[in-house]
Amino acid sequence: MSDAPPIVEIADAQLELLLEAGARLLPPDLAGVLHVLVVAYRGLLDRMSEPGTTIAELRRLFGLRFRNSEKTKDVLAGHNVGEQCNQAPASASASPAPATATPNAAVACTQTAPPGPAPVTPTSPDVAAGATEPVPPAPATEGQKNEKKPPHGHGRLSWKEYPNAECIPVLHEILRPGHTCPLCGKGKLYDTKRPAPILRIIGQAPLVAKCWWCEVLRCSTCGHVFTAPPPPEAKGPKFTETAAAMIMLARYGTGLPHHRQERLQEDLRTPVPASTAWGVVRDAAKEIQPVLDELRRLAAQAKILYVDDSYVRILAFMGKRLAKLLNDGVLPNPDRTGLFTTAITAVTKAEQLITIFVSGRRHAGENLDDLLKLRDKTLAPPLLMSDALDRNVPKNHEVVESNCLQHGRRHFVEEVEKFPKECAYLLLKIGRIYRIDGLCAHFKLSADQRLRVHQKWSQPIMDELHTWMTAQIEGKRIEPNSGMGKAVNYLLKRWTKFTVFLRRPGAPLDNNISERSLKMAIQLRNSSLFYRNEEGASVGDLCMSLIHTARHHGANSYEYLTALLVHAKRVAENPAGWLPWNYQETLARLTPDAPEPEPDPPRSGSPPPPPRPRRPEAPRVSPRSDPAPRLPTSLRDRHPPRTRAASAARCTSPPQAAEHPTSQATQPPLS
Repeated sequence: MSDAPPIVEIADAQLELLLEAGARLLPPDLAGVLHVLVVAYRGLLDRMSEPGTTIAELRRLFGLRFRNSEKTKDVLAGHNVGEQCNQAPASASASPAPATATPNAAVACTQTAPPGPAPVTPTSPDVAAGATEPVPPAPATEGQKNEKKPPHGHGRLSWKEYPNAECIPVLHEILRPGHTCPLCGKGKLYDTKRPAPILRIIGQAPLVAKCWWCEVLRCSTCGHVFTAPPPPEAKGPKFTETAAAMIMLARYGTGLPHHRQERLQEDLRTPVPASTAWGVVRDAAKEIQPVLDELRRLAAQAKILYVDDSYVRILAFMGKRLAKLLNDGVLPNPDRTGLFTTAITAVTKAEQLITIFVSGRRHAGENLDDLLKLRDKTLAPPLLMSDALDRNVPKNHEVVESNCLQHGRRHFVEEVEKFPKECAYLLLKIGRIYRIDGLCAHFKLSADQRLRVHQKWSQPIMDELHTWMTAQIEGKRIEPNSGMGKAVNYLLKRWTKFTVFLRRPGAPLDNNISERSLKMAIQLRNSSLFYRNEEGASVGDLCMSLIHTARHHGANSYEYLTALLVHAKRVAENPAGWLPWNYQETLARLTPDAPEPEPDPPRSGSPPPPPRPRRPEAPRVSPRSDPAPRLPTSLRDRHPPRTRAASAARCTSPPQAAEHPTSQATQPPLS
């Protein structure tokens, strides 16, 4: 890597002399260019000296456009390339076109249907029978085109979207079913079975404390103390399984660090120190470790492996701590300083998605080697989808390499400003491939059917792309060392790995699923900044792996973690029965009583009626009841003392055997 250029300080007086000399010696047009450069240099220095200056502000200062989206319509916005969408740029017109079913079979415009028979609707019996012809969606009418769509993710949710909401039936204050109508005086009122729901959202702390005050009695003669036994829900550790699941989900599922949880709980008057929260998570992780081991074993047998990694900070392997470890000689690969979080997403034979996170000093390929040690030796090599980095490939296990087409496409997105026509041609061709793949997913074609579709419709497009790019390089129409030349060479050198989907059933086009999985680790890194040591990183990997895998299968992460912690002993005995896709069946088998038969379904369009409440009865007043609970002496100052009348009633009321097990009727003789 070349050394950084030296920093030269130029005073304002020197810049003024430069402008004066330029005005005397240079032509007027060049003198104007020099003046613009000096003014831009001064403005850049002024903005850089401000502490709040960002890269986005510097881009706006120089008029540079920053693109937040890589969609084709956004990338090509502002470039007049509509006329070239059906043909290659003029620079490639001399290249021979590949033989296809029709002259323009590989049309790049996304609005044009593939050649072949007339399209059929999605409800056609040919499609339902598994036809391999990709069918475009029906064209939109003028009214549909002009109709303004509501923004995605906005709008009010129905009460049906809150399955855990507490349902409180409310009876009419006066009227009842069977009463005469107070309006007309003729008809009878009846229950419509369609209550009018009113939904309100109530705030509460993520962790709620509950305290049981067990009554303590002391004999006035012998001094023996009798403490009321706690109820079953009061027994166990201070932090229940639900509390541990909530802390794990808050940090590793939503990116809320322990110190922010501590501040939040303090504001809500339920303090939970950060160190205490970490101890709860660390102990809970040991209980559910067998599930992660089972997921790793299943992921090792997968047919497709997606892999990608991102950097991570682990303080134990940074700075002075790293120097001490290197001096002690306890670290392998002492020359390596990088720290990585690897996301491995596996697709099993049963089409189950499993995501495994691994953080540490090893690259993605080394983590894959460690995972594939668990693979059955009789299985064929899996398909590995990753970007083109060599460190993503395992060195000790055989895999079928496939590279991400989106990474190759991104190189052309970066060059669209300099080569708009060429990049538009390539981007629209690649978009055609994705449209065909999307139709295969829409009609739920099998892997073999999808392969035949790509071989028939995508193969000519890829062949045309390869011929065009080869002609650009060999005909010297593009400089090989330019950005466009490097983008073309990136695809040509790895063409076999980019086109695996044309030869292998089920081969994906890109590695987007793994990159989306990494967003969870990046979210945690942006909020928590770092792990303190390797143990913290392993706990984070375990929690993120279970949470993300549960989300793959539509399982509720909080309920899943809670179930694992509640049944920790059963999980250790049979972790294969407590995976995100089958743990609910295991819970159903553990239920001692059979489920009650469901009531008749409500009529179409009507919500299910809530249970009809019984009429309130008058409260039964026990002669033993007290106006206030009896508290220990140290807690009496928190409650007002009883009145003299209440104390007299307490002394004169006979004890109730059902309320006090230690009353005279049932009290055993004292020794």
